[in-house]
Amino acid sequence: MQSQSKESLDNFKQLDNPSDLKFEYVPCYQCGTDDFTPLLVGQDDLTGKTGNFRYVTCNNCQFVYLNPRVHSDNIKIFYDDDYIAHDRRSKGKLRDWGFKRGIAQHDKMKDKIVTRHKKIDSNSHILDVGCAIGTYLLHMHHKYGTKVSGVDFKDLSNYPEAAPINSYLGFFYDQDFKGQKFDVITMWHFLEHCYQPKKSLATARELLKDDGHLVIEVPRLDCLTYPLQGKRWPGVQAPQHLTIFDKKHFLNMVQDSGFEIVEYLPWGAFPPLFYLYFGFLFLFNKGRGIILENHFWGYAIFTALFWPLDMLHRWLNLSMQTVILKKKTT
Repeated sequence: MQSQSKESLDNFKQLDNPSDLKFEYVPCYQCGTDDFTPLLVGQDDLTGKTGNFRYVTCNNCQFVYLNPRVHSDNIKIFYDDDYIAHDRRSKGKLRDWGFKRGIAQHDKMKDKIVTRHKKIDSNSHILDVGCAIGTYLLHMHHKYGTKVSGVDFKDLSNYPEAAPINSYLGFFYDQDFKGQKFDVITMWHFLEHCYQPKKSLATARELLKDDGHLVIEVPRLDCLTYPLQGKRWPGVQAPQHLTIFDKKHFLNMVQDSGFEIVEYLPWGAFPPLFYLYFGFLFLFNKGRGIILENHFWGYAIFTALFWPLDMLHRWLNLSMQTVILKKKTT
């Protein structure tokens, strides 16, 4: 299949991309084959960085993924301070208040999901993979007194408020946790960013206590909003999102990795109206990027107008999915 790989890369090179960006061809993350059909070409709608990034559908198992992907040596430029999860810059007093309030509500929703099936107290140890600036871990630490650890590309050492977090920098599966085991491991919108999702799931299984839970939230491809917004749907988020999971492939991957499903949720902690609003904004902007603080009032008005959707999102399959897992017993 090497000739097909070369032809695929040659065709991809016809797209307009910066000359200094390195790409690499990858086989299907789910089944390992390299027989695929192009699905869409996405752009960095969030920050407006230059690039055209192709997603494909595996012809063998129908898994959707970015191919070729940006080489891991280059991907960090797409996770700078313009990236929403890493942005700590002041946006003005009112906007800062609104941003902090939104983050706090988001962290409370994560807390509610984790504690649906697991009691958290001062003896617990939580690991958040893809912790960004660590607000969720700080929420859990301050509320329950629990020990918290986090992994991310973002260096937290410059943030004094993150001092309670035992932080690890780099790829999850490359870290040395020195024999530690965790009561809860969370992956809030991490797995779709991961260069080796199966390796990360295997690492999580190894680090989880026998009675521990793994909680994963990802965008859901087979949702109501993707057909409305297509390649501008925020769940695409090229090139940071390397994979786009529908329900079937999401559950197949976690079960194949040695986990049992405790509960599947057709929703998540992430606010679905955020995806809906910014997806339409991305459609309008056509890859030019956005300045998040400029849309404070627009998003506030949108959420006020469409609050019934927010109230019913658990039953509408708008954009998210979450699974709570435990180790599979033989």
